[in-house]
Amino acid sequence: MNRPMNAVRGTAAAITAAALAALISAPTAQAAPGARTLYAAPDGRGTSCTVARPCSPEGARDQARTETGRDIRVLLKGGTYHLDAPLRLGADDSGTDGHTVTWTAAPGARPILSGGRTLTGWTQNTDGTWTAEVPAGVTPRQLFVDGKRATRARGEACAASVCDATKTGMTGAKATGIAEWQRPTDAEAVIRVRWRNYHCRIAGVSGDLLTFAQPCWTNSASGTNRTGPAWDTTTVDSTRYSGVAFFENAPELLDQPGEFVWNSEARTVTYLPRKGEDMRRAQAITPHTEQLLVVDGAHDVTVSGIGFAYAAYRRPGTDEGYAGMQAGLTLTGATGPVDHAGRFYTKPSAAVTVRGGQHISIENARFSHLGGAGATLEAGTKDSSLTRSTFTDLSSGAVYVGDTEPMPSPTLAGERNTIAYNTITRSGVEYTDSVGIWAGYEAELTVDHNSLDHLPYSGISVGWGWNQPESRKSVLRDNKVTNNRITNVMEVAQQQHDGGAIYTQGAQPGTVVSGNYINRSAFGNTERDGNGIYLDEQSSHITVENNVITRIGYKWVSNWADYGIQNTARGNWTDTAAPALGGTGSVMTDNSTGLDRLPAEALTVAARAGAHGGPVEQLRTDLARTGTATQSSTEGTAGAALALDADTNTDTRTLSEAGAWWQVDLGATKHVRQIEIWNNSSTTTADFDVITDDGTVHVSGKALRPTVLNVDSRTRTVKIALSGTGRVALSQVLIHP
Repeated sequence: MNRPMNAVRGTAAAITAAALAALISAPTAQAAPGARTLYAAPDGRGTSCTVARPCSPEGARDQARTETGRDIRVLLKGGTYHLDAPLRLGADDSGTDGHTVTWTAAPGARPILSGGRTLTGWTQNTDGTWTAEVPAGVTPRQLFVDGKRATRARGEACAASVCDATKTGMTGAKATGIAEWQRPTDAEAVIRVRWRNYHCRIAGVSGDLLTFAQPCWTNSASGTNRTGPAWDTTTVDSTRYSGVAFFENAPELLDQPGEFVWNSEARTVTYLPRKGEDMRRAQAITPHTEQLLVVDGAHDVTVSGIGFAYAAYRRPGTDEGYAGMQAGLTLTGATGPVDHAGRFYTKPSAAVTVRGGQHISIENARFSHLGGAGATLEAGTKDSSLTRSTFTDLSSGAVYVGDTEPMPSPTLAGERNTIAYNTITRSGVEYTDSVGIWAGYEAELTVDHNSLDHLPYSGISVGWGWNQPESRKSVLRDNKVTNNRITNVMEVAQQQHDGGAIYTQGAQPGTVVSGNYINRSAFGNTERDGNGIYLDEQSSHITVENNVITRIGYKWVSNWADYGIQNTARGNWTDTAAPALGGTGSVMTDNSTGLDRLPAEALTVAARAGAHGGPVEQLRTDLARTGTATQSSTEGTAGAALALDADTNTDTRTLSEAGAWWQVDLGATKHVRQIEIWNNSSTTTADFDVITDDGTVHVSGKALRPTVLNVDSRTRTVKIALSGTGRVALSQVLIHP
């Protein structure tokens, strides 16, 4: 049927009118308003929170609470925000209705939340030191001069034969001179026993006896039934105690540039400047405020582009001290429940703490000059991330994720968190038992593409519990430790032992350790120590694949416990070998071991690992591999060829005799640039000559793992000969062209 045009138009008009009427009369969803932007500044005040009239951070937070139904952005202008207390974000500071609250640097700005206090009014003393009074309420445990960490004045090591530790105290006050110190009760003993670190303040001196603050000393000794597994022998009064690493914080020890001492009675800091430092112009800062940002029970919050500096960690300066148990966690309190699985240990104070957060994102943050740790995600934090941030010069560890309860309630379980693309250097400066990234009982955790360098103990640690009965069933599962770059960890000078670049505990079904580049873990030790990937204790159901692991002080992969089951190591590249994995169902397959050159595929994996990728230290061709080894005598089956088998876990051994020697004949004269000598650690080669056709190099003291000699020699043979009487005992000798 044909309609007149005006009829069609009339019908369309009627429809349009009806539609408009319906739209007007019906309740409708309006378009969401645009993001609300608030501004904060170090000197901000009021409630306007505009670019011209910014608020304080707390003022911006309170103003943000009045906004709903939109994204909220709090822009922090550049400068230092001096905090007397942490900025706290709670449930009321969450994003609502699918929106996000973002705290971020204003364009081009570099805001820093600081817990530091500046020390001024320095006066010079006749001995070249400078002294400043300290404000009331401030207790300097660290000092940073023009951004460079100073060292608490420290003395020499004291052997156990002199400083004999017992459950109640220690001998050695006279031999160390402490009995004559003016204020010994300001000083602390720093003790390292295997993987543990202890810092306890001296409480009193009586004759040759030292007593220490409580409960620090009791918590550092045996007998509390709270210090770890019953088999543990790493307390200060154990057979593994070898002495005090050093005493610190006494004016009698102030003798090196860059050292300082705190006098609690006079409330002064005295500092011996480094060359070029003038305390009349230098900026001296001590950490004071413990936490800088606390996110508690919030959700849908992003923190981006903010710096965190000079946060304190006060507990070690109290009578609690620092009774280190493992990985930077300590035993605190004078009493507590019986515990052999570390369920009630205490994490260090951190600059940023997220508790029970959901969908919290911390990104592009800068953590530096901290007296404690960097960041902690705990108490049931889920679906949250810490990414693309930097951590440098921290007294404790960089990142702590999760908790120590193996079977937490659902609300307290850590799940689906991500730590990725971060750069961590020089953490654990003061508390050397801490690790770069620690995770307790987590599920579906991702630790990916992080770069970790120059750390005193383990790099990444996931899992807890030491196979104790209460920890054998846990929520651990499906964690990913992937594509990380971990270099120069288990630093020998820090004397922390029994760890690894990547360290695990506990049954973790579905957990994968893959694509990581690990180089120089415990390199240069005097004993077999410092693993590449360490599947410790009950570590089970873990896959280790496609990792590049080189220059390791002990095993490239370790799974020693028979109760660590069904682990798989496959498709990895390494320059040494390792014993078969322990435990039922554990297998090693298709690994490329004993390499003296990394193949192209391995170089690609290693180069891509870390926050930004990076260079790979290629292995050097080993001329000794095809040589012929002989030795002056052989003890048992420890033949000379075991030093050429590309396995630093097997050993040669001569009899104990005058002038004992080991030698390799390269088969022809070769141009040699470098010689690596790996001792066998249990029967250490010491005080020896390395003899080539061009001359002799003498090595005093124990051989390391390895001792590295740079030479320029044309030689057919390399001989290692004792200067006196003893054994030559070697794990490996490598000769590089």
